[in-house]
Amino acid sequence: MESQIREIHQLLVDQKISCTSLIQEKLAALKPNSHNTVNSLLEDLALEKAKKVDEKIKNSEKIGLLEGIPFGLKDVYMLQGTLTTASSEFLKSYKSAYTATAIQKLIDAGAIPIVKENGDSFGHGSSSENTIFGAVKNAFNTELVAGGSSGGSAVNVAKKYTVFSIGGDTGGSVRQPSGYNKVYGLKPTYGRISRYGLLAYASSTDCVGPITTSIEDLRIVLNIMSGKDVKDQTTYVSDEISEEQVSKSDTIKTIGYFKNFTENDAIDATIKSDFLIYIEKIKATGINMIALDFFDAETLISTYYTLAMAETASNLSRLDGTNYGNRMEGENLKDSYSISRSKNFSEETKRRIVGGNQVLSQGFADDIYIKALSIRNEISENFEKDFQEVAIIISPVTPNSPPKIGDSLKNPLAMYLSDAYTVGFSLGQLPTLTIPQGTLAGVQLTAAKNNDDLLLKFANFLKEVI
Repeated sequence: MESQIREIHQLLVDQKISCTSLIQEKLAALKPNSHNTVNSLLEDLALEKAKKVDEKIKNSEKIGLLEGIPFGLKDVYMLQGTLTTASSEFLKSYKSAYTATAIQKLIDAGAIPIVKENGDSFGHGSSSENTIFGAVKNAFNTELVAGGSSGGSAVNVAKKYTVFSIGGDTGGSVRQPSGYNKVYGLKPTYGRISRYGLLAYASSTDCVGPITTSIEDLRIVLNIMSGKDVKDQTTYVSDEISEEQVSKSDTIKTIGYFKNFTENDAIDATIKSDFLIYIEKIKATGINMIALDFFDAETLISTYYTLAMAETASNLSRLDGTNYGNRMEGENLKDSYSISRSKNFSEETKRRIVGGNQVLSQGFADDIYIKALSIRNEISENFEKDFQEVAIIISPVTPNSPPKIGDSLKNPLAMYLSDAYTVGFSLGQLPTLTIPQGTLAGVQLTAAKNNDDLLLKFANFLKEVI
């Protein structure tokens, strides 16, 4: 199967390129930062690691498949000794004291981190405009947004500034920018990859997500990062996905789609038309297609944002300028807390904190927060029923094509609604994959929990036959 990782690995082994020259080439491509994807370059660290790889090859030592492969990480991951800003004013000078488990696993496998990538501050946004480093620009049209919140990660992969990047997906933050920039983006089953060292947004749906240019590269990176971690009690032991598993698709006979997604008035006419045409092409291959019923988009959005805002209000309460972050002095301690949080958080982050505190407050929690928890349970039950009938659910990634830079900032509600087709799968903690096919913003494939291999398998089938 097509694989940028395997291709570069062979070039290194055959000594047709050096690892140092490869890293220098990628750094040189990133330095102009014409798409605002870069928060910080990890030049010294990357070149030091590249030198060691070259020495191993020169000494005829065997190197691993990921050894010497340059990758990027969204600037919400801890990497010891480097800035981890979350694209925010609050953490603009914060240096990581340790390394995130998922990132450490990649480094242990020999992959070389070269860049901390731009995105919405603390993951709060769907356009990568809510950032102190400037709006990330779409890989194919710099007047359009890159999507968010992992916009910098998706653009770097699309432009081949990195071989792969690690984004973070809470409600669609890997899948939506991957669709906007025509690359593969995976939100794995919740708990498959450790969240330790990922700055928390909404802990019950946060996922570490790889972004690549091929299915095979997704498989390779996913296998390395997966597994039980004693530092994250939501993780579990997962089976490795083999190349042979992905290449055989004959076990998938029936897939489904949510008819209310395409019947919604909010969907762009072109995306709707393209998606329905794509479904017909799949049916023409002999796959059985079933129309499924699901919750309306408004219910999904309100449920997700109620829970996500509540969790982010709790998670970000630790940022007060005393223990973490940019401290601003007031007349007393309480005043210092207030000024530090008011001045350093973006408008979107403050909106989510205020909303979260309100739904958790006395008089609102029972009517709003507890009800949202109940609906999330209903959503999970709905999925369990659906996956008794179908192996995969296919859907548009988003109702709209990428908006122009600036438009989302004027209309936060429209930004929230752009997540209408991604948040339901996050609430269900299901594995979901964006593939660059079907519509202008791609399509997403979803499977039952811990069936990540089915997504790669069906994505490979679609790539080969359509």
